[in-house]
Amino acid sequence: MAGYRIDRITEDIKRELNVILREVKDPRVSGMLSIVKVEVSNDLSYAKVYISAIEGIEVAQQSVKGLKAASGFIRGRLGSSLHLRKTPELKFIADDSIEKGMELFDKLKNIEKAENED
Repeated sequence: MAGYRIDRITEDIKRELNVILREVKDPRVSGMLSIVKVEVSNDLSYAKVYISAIEGIEVAQQSVKGLKAASGFIRGRLGSSLHLRKTPELKFIADDSIEKGMELFDKLKNIEKAENED
């Protein structure tokens, strides 16, 4: 039953962070961010948040710097919206999965185009 609770809290954190990230006013934080994955520790004291940007990994890394600077604000908003006894400490990590997905999509399009030409 504890695994179910962790999964539920993980999804709640991901959903709330999507809303909170729109409110961050740091210029380093891109408006086109996506939360790829959230991993919460078993004792709910830490959460790794994987961030990806459509513009590429460099923009995601800059956004992570801005999010680290705003982590107090983000953690406070997260705690007030989720009503957890202990709000997890957030660690933001840049991820390039959207960029990799777009590259894969382009490769598939090229393969499809090559097959249609034959």
